[in-house]
Amino acid sequence: MNSPTNGFKTDSDELLNSESSSTDKPISSPNKGPLSFLSGSITSLSFALLSLFISKKIVLYFAIHAPNYSSAIAQSIASGFKTLIIGISFLATFTFAFIGLGLFLVFIRSLIEVNKTKSG
Repeated sequence: MNSPTNGFKTDSDELLNSESSSTDKPISSPNKGPLSFLSGSITSLSFALLSLFISKKIVLYFAIHAPNYSSAIAQSIASGFKTLIIGISFLATFTFAFIGLGLFLVFIRSLIEVNKTKSG
């Protein structure tokens, strides 16, 4: 009734899988070092600078091209859209900046811990 073609596992299949998984060594990922924290911080801070540049360009564009609509509803929607776009661009800027700052602080902390383990 439990043949390999009907999709159900048999007891012998489970035994084979458990024996093969017990002989396989688990793959462990290497620990993160100070260099990876520093490279992540530099990358994030560079994205923050790029995002700040783009945010300034967006603000400049919306300042130059003011919407001129005769309908109050259209004017309100355009103003809301402008606020949303500017807010999202600066949110991205500050998010990248805070991540970069946090990774830089972790980089400094990892250097201090490495020095403590070497001296101790």
